[in-house]
Amino acid sequence: ARPNERFFRVGPGAEVMAPWALLSPGVLVRTGHTVLTWGITLVLFLHDTALRQWEEQGALLLPLTFLLLVLGSLLLYLAVSLMDPGYVNIQPQAQEEAKEEQTAMVPQAIPLRRCRYCLVLVRDVGTFVGEQPLRARHCRECRRCVRRYDHHCPWMENCVGERNHPLFVAYLAVQLAVLLWGLYLAWWVLPQPGGGWGQAACAHRSGLRFFQPWGLWLRSSGLLFATFLLLSIFSLVAGLLLASHLYLVASNTTTWEFLSSHRIAYLRQRPGNPFDRGLTRNLAHFFCGWPSGSWETLRAEEEEEEGRSQAV
Repeated sequence: ARPNERFFRVGPGAEVMAPWALLSPGVLVRTGHTVLTWGITLVLFLHDTALRQWEEQGALLLPLTFLLLVLGSLLLYLAVSLMDPGYVNIQPQAQEEAKEEQTAMVPQAIPLRRCRYCLVLVRDVGTFVGEQPLRARHCRECRRCVRRYDHHCPWMENCVGERNHPLFVAYLAVQLAVLLWGLYLAWWVLPQPGGGWGQAACAHRSGLRFFQPWGLWLRSSGLLFATFLLLSIFSLVAGLLLASHLYLVASNTTTWEFLSSHRIAYLRQRPGNPFDRGLTRNLAHFFCGWPSGSWETLRAEEEEEEGRSQAV
């Protein structure tokens, strides 16, 4: 086996994971994300935050809800990171001839070509097995062509494509909710009844405390403050990502298409987005897979509607 292979053959039809695969970037990134997630959660529970107060008072509903959100965000992260993003099948398969009416709906203006990286037969408009579909792109990190390619996420160590993009948006939404709640818990100060908001009352507040000598503050709140800074950075990044992807979903475009429309053949020849079907249909297609059909067919229908409107 070569050093870059994750599996090696030990017998007829039997393969085992190579030891060096445990140190692959994907394993390290996912392990780091898991450790960081539970580490931050542990800090919020061990320090004098509202989570700890609720737990000590026996009010377990909110702490359990917070833990379930953390667990849900972690499971969504692993699902998006480990699942097939929509790799184009490069294995030779028996294929049926295309139906006459389906072939007539698909424009045939762009000739066949080959992906120079994985040698998949490429056709910007095509529906045959082994051809790269419309909106697909080759990912050099994954070494595969990905359907409806959006981007390669280094934090996921996986591509975001046709199959896992909806889960990626759901992960961003849940993760942002967890991060904002964690920020609130780390910053929130609650004076005891009759304690007021002066310096004396700060010793009884939950969350960060600033009215203390430097050495005492560093020992009591230094780790919580570092957690607060991490949560602030992650919240900003997650919020920007969620907002940008919701915009892309609403307009039925991808990050790759949005940033590189001048380099993509099926976009640079047109002033607008040929896949935009309106907000409702874009959301329905993205989250529910409706209306079903290939991107080639959808683009052909859109061009046909434009032709009719111009003729009128």
